[in-house]
Amino acid sequence: MNFYVTEKVFEKMPDVCFGLISVKGVDNSKNYDFIDAMLDESIASCEAHFEGKVVKQEKELQPYRNAFNAMGINPNKFMSSIEALLTRIAKKKGMPHINAVVDLGNAISLKYYLPVGAHDLNTMDGEFCVRTATAEDTFLPFGAEEREPVDLDEVVYATGTKVRTRRWIWRQSEEGKIGEETNELLYILDGFKDNLDAIMAAREELDALLKKMGCQTKVGLIDKDNTVFDMDI
Repeated sequence: MNFYVTEKVFEKMPDVCFGLISVKGVDNSKNYDFIDAMLDESIASCEAHFEGKVVKQEKELQPYRNAFNAMGINPNKFMSSIEALLTRIAKKKGMPHINAVVDLGNAISLKYYLPVGAHDLNTMDGEFCVRTATAEDTFLPFGAEEREPVDLDEVVYATGTKVRTRRWIWRQSEEGKIGEETNELLYILDGFKDNLDAIMAAREELDALLKKMGCQTKVGLIDKDNTVFDMDI
């Protein structure tokens, strides 16, 4: 199965990059002490780093805020996932331990100041992609029972006509949520050419930790010159 990004997305964000890790054989029902410790360490480090600062004004967030503005998305009204996460931690609201896959993604995200999404591959309706939305697309918000329409031409993560993440990296759907039963997934690290070094370092560390958990993995990178990733391991 492929993951791909369409040309229209690169027209909106020419320098966008996606660090990728396809994961197979994860036991997400287990607790891993090293993940718990890493998440706690990342939270403490992030709190210290943003002490007395306004998160949205910091350099790490500017590429994402600029991209939202360029796409006509108000980043103050629709805060990117990484800005929302860093703002929560900077306010010392902490981060609950959810499960190994989610906790590991959050730990890496906080350490490198990058959006890290995890998507359950067993719940996909065909190939998975980032594209612009059509009139047929719908979205199921967290905790909701009714689907909602999506703005035309909005950049979305989607499988079939089901949108998994709206406004690029604003909010994930109830569908494909990572649970204890998840055993195959795709981690996605969203960024740009300007922070590609951070994407690659984060991907390398995340891959090593997944292997420590006993997972099979396959890494990849999508940019405007390489738009398709074969997720099969």
